[in-house]
Amino acid sequence: MSPNPRPLRKLGFLTIGLFDEADPRRGHESTLDLITLGERLGFDSAWLRHRHLQYGISSPVAVLAAATQRTSRIQLGTAVTPLGWENPLRLAEDLATVDVLSGGRLNPGFSVGPPTHYAHLRDALYPDTGDQEDFSPRRAERLLALVRGEDASDFAGTEGIEVYSRRVQPHSPGLASRLWYGAGSLRSARWAGEQGINLLTSSVVKAEGDDAEPLDFAAIQAAQIRAFRERHPDGDRARVSQGLVVIPTDSATPEQRAKYQAYALARAPRTLAPQGPARLLFAPDLVGTSEELVERLHAHAGYREVDEVAFALPFTFEHEDYTQILTDLATRLGPALGWTPGQD
Repeated sequence: MSPNPRPLRKLGFLTIGLFDEADPRRGHESTLDLITLGERLGFDSAWLRHRHLQYGISSPVAVLAAATQRTSRIQLGTAVTPLGWENPLRLAEDLATVDVLSGGRLNPGFSVGPPTHYAHLRDALYPDTGDQEDFSPRRAERLLALVRGEDASDFAGTEGIEVYSRRVQPHSPGLASRLWYGAGSLRSARWAGEQGINLLTSSVVKAEGDDAEPLDFAAIQAAQIRAFRERHPDGDRARVSQGLVVIPTDSATPEQRAKYQAYALARAPRTLAPQGPARLLFAPDLVGTSEELVERLHAHAGYREVDEVAFALPFTFEHEDYTQILTDLATRLGPALGWTPGQD
């Protein structure tokens, strides 16, 4: 078993940002309100998840640009941006711009691989190059190089009244140290370590190993974290953030507690065996009082490897539910895990 868990150093939260197609502004404003609430409660970070061609935030970087103007301290991240949808050069420009606007608070998380349902949307996304697009880690390496300030062009200088730069502008020097990779397999965790970037883990891992052996989500996640640190230049000091679904019920109404338990119960079957051809294994959602959650987290092998978390808010809940969950996370569970709220 891993050593006793360290006191929780950084507490964040992740939201998908759902909205009604007939009234999308309301949902986006709700997300921004949650971020500002998070800052008031002392959270260290707020993260947005991408949802393309769905009723969730499709452009987290744009929403986070708005959030930079409503907050002053909280770190703002994406968890994660699927690079298969992105041109690395254009994304590097957007990330640097928002980082400058935020005063150096942007934490871009990303992953590689082909877009979900690629066969159905390839002609809209890449009508001329769909069969030639590279969705391997090389796409991520292009982004890393551009964010770090390597040349994007072999031309620089003045042409008429226009002045050109070889590297992405604006250049934000600290942004490269705040890049995160969303890994769910040993291979991707090792790759992230070799690149010297930070690691995001979530409630999903790839079930790797002998089918005859019992699968333990927490043990698999812990092994991935250790593999990442073994390859990272910073070793045991390399940053890792865990993103389980954690729902404290301390101040919840009886109706909310029933809703939360029903939500977790409905999603429990997917935690019993690997899902789909990718053999994805899902972590159980954790629901209970802060006292109960502390016990369960301290027994979780993956949690025992980290001192940063970005707990995921459940899908499809109401704004008042999220307010209750965030308040309990910041005022009950976080302190019980050894965390101290950030100060504005």
